Amino acid sequence: MVIGFLHILAMICTASVCGKLLSRIKLPAILGWLVTGIVFGPYLGRIVSLDITNSLWYKVFIKIFECFAGVMIGREIIFKKIASSGRQIIGITFVQSIGTFLLVSGVFAIVFVTVDLPVYPAVIFGGIALATAPAPALSIINEYHTSGPVTKTLIPLAAIDDMIGVVVFFTIISVVDGMSGGSSHTLFTIAGMIVLPFVIGIVMGVCAAFLIRRAKNNAKRLALFLAFLCISTLCGLSVDINIFHSFSLNYLLIGMAFSATIANSVPEEILADMLKLYEPILHVSLVIVIVNLGMPLDYRLIAGAGFFTMIYICARAAGKIGGAYLGGKMTKAEPVVTKYLGFTLLPHSGVSLVFTGIAVSTLSVIDVSLASIVSGTIAAAAIINEIIAVIVAKFAFRWAGEIKQ
Repeated sequence: MVIGFLHILAMICTASVCGKLLSRIKLPAILGWLVTGIVFGPYLGRIVSLDITNSLWYKVFIKIFECFAGVMIGREIIFKKIASSGRQIIGITFVQSIGTFLLVSGVFAIVFVTVDLPVYPAVIFGGIALATAPAPALSIINEYHTSGPVTKTLIPLAAIDDMIGVVVFFTIISVVDGMSGGSSHTLFTIAGMIVLPFVIGIVMGVCAAFLIRRAKNNAKRLALFLAFLCISTLCGLSVDINIFHSFSLNYLLIGMAFSATIANSVPEEILADMLKLYEPILHVSLVIVIVNLGMPLDYRLIAGAGFFTMIYICARAAGKIGGAYLGGKMTKAEPVVTKYLGFTLLPHSGVSLVFTGIAVSTLSVIDVSLASIVSGTIAAAAIINEIIAVIVAKFAFRWAGEIKQ
């Protein structure tokens, strides 16, 4: 464990240096973090092995920092500021999520009929495709201090998008699982995955806000904030281990719900001063989360990427960009949101790989060949898409005029 932790520490330090070097040539630092994860990961440098990434201590370590990174979403969700645009954000999120699901499912249904394969895996591809990984876009927001309509729409949208993704994907998996006679994903399980992160975050946030308002200085406030954030993570881990028997909860949502509760309960001046002290911790958390996204990406799959991979990448991009455009038009969003929001929604490797693992284990019982098609397609798409998507997301913020020169 000690040696493994030293390897992780070396990887994080290297990622930070690579990020700074890429920033010098006007590329997002997150690219350096992703590439470092790939190089140090179990498929290339093997400095961080599969034994380490599969160990319980490493998974707990990552979940803690996912929760810490979620603070970035929640701190921006101040209800009185987004009250006027709440329906608009929900409308855009719903249209682009369901639009992506329908488009990707439809495209793969046509392809599978053409090549004489069963059609039902097409909806699994659609379910995986609709999810968005918020961490890459959030890291760009944090690095470039973006500000404007696209940023303000994206932050709460990321949380809602995750909820829709969980509902749609696990509903599909429950149906497919039923085809094989299984019942591993019940309605109770799906509801728990959505509701419990919010319950944990809100309850802990209320307790923390009560004490933070009474603390006398910023150091004590930050200490309380961190203590209750750690307790929130421990509550999530307890639920995962004792109820789900796997890491099923979304810890970004726990951190988001926690910080959103505090942001709406603590005076703005106190909140701003406290979060200024939290900024270095947030930066480290984002580095760790993004590096972890890079490690499962197998560089060898680029050479093996085939017809299905290219279709998946293009269909998903069309669904996200077109869905966000259509949703923006329907809800009468600002023109920059309508034009550019979809480009910030393209990253999704972390969520897609989690969903893929679940889908493959379910499909393996029915047809191993279909499971390998899903696994190979998404794994190859993850590494190709993620590198391109990060660059595109940065340019989207620039096109929207939200990156200050």
